[in-house]
Amino acid sequence: MREITYAEALKEAMCEEMRKDERIILMGEDVGIYGGAFGVSRGMFEEFGDKRVRDTPISELVITGCAVGAAMTGLLPIVEIMFSDFITLAMEQLVNQGAKNRFQFGGQGSVPMVLRAPAGSGTGAAEQHSQSPEAWVGNIPGLKVVIPSTPYDAKGLLKASIYDPNPVVFLEQKLLYRTKGPVPEAAEEYTIPLGKADIKRAGKDLTIITYGRMVPRCLKVAEEFAGGKGVDIEVADVRTLVPLDRETLVASAKKTGRVLVVYEAPQTGGFGGELAAVIADSDAFFYLDAPIRRLGGLDAPIPYNPHLEAQVVPTEEKITAAIESLL
Repeated sequence: MREITYAEALKEAMCEEMRKDERIILMGEDVGIYGGAFGVSRGMFEEFGDKRVRDTPISELVITGCAVGAAMTGLLPIVEIMFSDFITLAMEQLVNQGAKNRFQFGGQGSVPMVLRAPAGSGTGAAEQHSQSPEAWVGNIPGLKVVIPSTPYDAKGLLKASIYDPNPVVFLEQKLLYRTKGPVPEAAEEYTIPLGKADIKRAGKDLTIITYGRMVPRCLKVAEEFAGGKGVDIEVADVRTLVPLDRETLVASAKKTGRVLVVYEAPQTGGFGGELAAVIADSDAFFYLDAPIRRLGGLDAPIPYNPHLEAQVVPTEEKITAAIESLL
């Protein structure tokens, strides 16, 4: 199977569906001629024109409000917010309008829109361009939240998100854009349903529940434990935070008896607390040989200094230490 980057997989998903369905449009700041802040939409303006790839004013509230209205009237808009931090400026339209519409009108309408946003730290973009807001949006009924960790997942999940009748917040962790992975040829159509976790590595001694860019980091640590210490670690990639695949996570916890939850966002109030609660509230609790452990980021803004920035999120050393404490 060919290998392409995470960014290329996202572009392929959008282009392939836009060629098939004229209702799909892409809109956002600099997504047209410039090709997007991280180059994901490069070349799409030339192929689809300014009616379907629309550069917008610098107003996240306006962009998101336009997308909500467009979705309610029959289009399938994809919005790119330049940095996920700027979702704060769009919250009124995203939360009070888009997320509430189907419930408010008894299912008579729908808001099939995708809000794509680069998230996370690691690029030296400092405290206002490096946050991980999945817990904010994951707390809003009516929104779906997706965080893929591989090019294969990014393409399949984005295709499914485009046609979902609910607003989907699709968070793309920035350090993943240039990572490569196997993706079927364009002629081989596939989608990944929302609400299905993936066991990225099977194991029997301990389960790591994680998502986004922490997935490859946890996989690397798991391989080191297998090779050097004979410990067999299972890595469960949540992929879709809302809806959440509780069954897969609970089954994994019951199998291994030990659970570590790893996530980049600040630990206090982070989505990892919800993942831990899923295990604690299930019958997997009676199979546990040790308490559930969370390993989130530090409760601090993201520093600009690269050495400090690297230590704010779970590092391989911190993940290793947490695993050893559970064993």
